[in-house]
Amino acid sequence: MPEFTHRPVLLQECIDSLNIRPEGTYLDGTLGRAGHSREIARRLEGAGRLICVDRDQAALDAARERLAPWMDRVTLIHSNFDQIDAILDRLELPGVDGMLFDLGVSSPQLDDGSRGFSYLVDAPLDMRMDREEGLTAADVVNTWPQEELRRILSQYGEERYAPQIAAAVVRRRERTPIATTLELVEVIKGAMPARALKEKQHPAKRSFQAIRIAVNDELASVERMIQRAVPRLNRGGRLAVITFHSLEDRIVKTGLAQFARGCTCPPDFPVCVCGKTPDIRLVHKKPILPTPGEIEENPRARSAKLRVAEKLKDPLENER
Repeated sequence: MPEFTHRPVLLQECIDSLNIRPEGTYLDGTLGRAGHSREIARRLEGAGRLICVDRDQAALDAARERLAPWMDRVTLIHSNFDQIDAILDRLELPGVDGMLFDLGVSSPQLDDGSRGFSYLVDAPLDMRMDREEGLTAADVVNTWPQEELRRILSQYGEERYAPQIAAAVVRRRERTPIATTLELVEVIKGAMPARALKEKQHPAKRSFQAIRIAVNDELASVERMIQRAVPRLNRGGRLAVITFHSLEDRIVKTGLAQFARGCTCPPDFPVCVCGKTPDIRLVHKKPILPTPGEIEENPRARSAKLRVAEKLKDPLENER
């Protein structure tokens, strides 16, 4: 087997955060190149088990080689990470001892120009993380109403020229459909003022992010994942989530805060009548960030944030 050199983002921080027990059961909800999964699997012994999930079949196929030494303790699942309940029910597992989610587009998807994620390589407008899904970037660009295009560019891409870009896309597709990534790049650039084209960031970066998020329903998937992951953690289990932009991080931060909150009674109530107790504790008040050394080695890590939560033990157990 060739030497495996890919270093996933915040690797050691993730492994430390999961508090891996050799005979525990863990879930990597975003397998990707299996970098995190390798480090989890190599720490498991005996009844230890790792469930690797990815919506991209290509990642699962490649993982058979990358995880070959540990496949006796690995289960590969083709699914979206927000389907935690269905996955664990199918495996007849009530819960797991740790879950890891490394959100966003994976390096193989970015590096494979034919997938249509890159604004630097000409390819069909696809952007599907799961190629079995129906909606493509071409569908979004060529059929969605102008106002909906403006909304996703503004909301998902935080693109300040969203109205102009959406209008330009509609004008262009009325003449002929936009079929490739570089055709879309030219439309985007043509809609932006000259000063915006001189900025350090590629002019199409925010728009491509927005369309990718829409195609893969990414933000809704993150919200569903948080709501389903915490209840399926065993007591004392850890949930670790890496985000790469503010929209994802806000959803993760808010979702975890809700599970970490106890009494919801109004402040002026003399005693608690809601009976709500926290489900988790936040292991760190602030997210863990990559070191300058990691950013220099892997520039894609620059915007990464890791948030970690631990499932609280039963209150009755704490009293005994």
